[in-house]
Amino acid sequence: MTSVLPLWFEIGSMIALVIILIIDLALIVRRPHVPSMREASLWVGFYVLLALIFAGAIFLLGDVQHGTEFLAGWLTEYSLSIDNLFVFVLILASFKVPSAYQQRALMIGIVLALIFRGAFILVGAAIIERFIAIFFIFGLWLIWTAWQQVKPGGHDEQGESWVIRQVKKVLPFSDHYDGGKLRTTVDGKRMFTPFLLVLISLGVTDLLFALDSIPAIFGITQSPFIVFTANVFALMGLRQLYFLLGGLLERLEYLKYGIAAILAFIGVKLILHALHENELPFINGGEHVPVPEINTWMSLGFILISMLIATVASLIKANREARARGEHLHLGVAEGPDQVGQDHQRANRH
Repeated sequence: MTSVLPLWFEIGSMIALVIILIIDLALIVRRPHVPSMREASLWVGFYVLLALIFAGAIFLLGDVQHGTEFLAGWLTEYSLSIDNLFVFVLILASFKVPSAYQQRALMIGIVLALIFRGAFILVGAAIIERFIAIFFIFGLWLIWTAWQQVKPGGHDEQGESWVIRQVKKVLPFSDHYDGGKLRTTVDGKRMFTPFLLVLISLGVTDLLFALDSIPAIFGITQSPFIVFTANVFALMGLRQLYFLLGGLLERLEYLKYGIAAILAFIGVKLILHALHENELPFINGGEHVPVPEINTWMSLGFILISMLIATVASLIKANREARARGEHLHLGVAEGPDQVGQDHQRANRH
């Protein structure tokens, strides 16, 4: 697959993104904490601005087609990553992860997501280059995933997953956390902490979401570079977004419908593209099927409108319900017992 983008830009971009992620991870390891609203909003704004600057660079160094593909791909992956983040919220709440170490768990979950998606991108690009009919499978998978999004109980917890139950049968686990450590000592015995179970749950979730996100973005662009960078930019800043939105994230009730609409739309687009490029002998005698194709501008418009409608509708409903209770919509993570305890400790020191 050839690219209209300069090789130095692609290599330089990858190096810069890796450096930014390493710095972000190092900050968490050195100073685990719950970020303030100002800190979280600044980081989220920085990453969004960085993505828009990157899109501008693609428009200038490449062409309008590739720039539009990046924007549509980034927005699609960002919406799916927010959905991924919602499941992260359920996992962190289920395992009662202390607030100070939620950042570390989220960052590790994001790194795992990048690893899984990177592997899927390489495999997907290789398959598409040799077997264009894979788009039939991708398209049907996305339509099925869209249905899974909107059916009742799509995000409900069903207790511990099968993977977690099997891990707990094999390895000894303590009942309490020991900071952000994976192992601790209890009565002279070395045991794993619940933090390892959290990371395993996040990893399994990342793997499942990668199965959805990679076919979705290959429905927008077939450039591996754009596919990967769109995924990286969509995942960057998610941990800060978690703390910025806090309880509001759970109130975006209609978000799943917007995401389902996007997945179904791209699924149909993939099937139409597969028909247009058809080489299967049992379909139209192996000849191309004259069907309309959906261009990138239409995809970008549909994605923007779907997310806008879903978000605005969710916020209107959440605000109406909050006002009925005499409350206001709350941004940021609500203080849990562990955070309150930390505040008391700081107060006592002063």
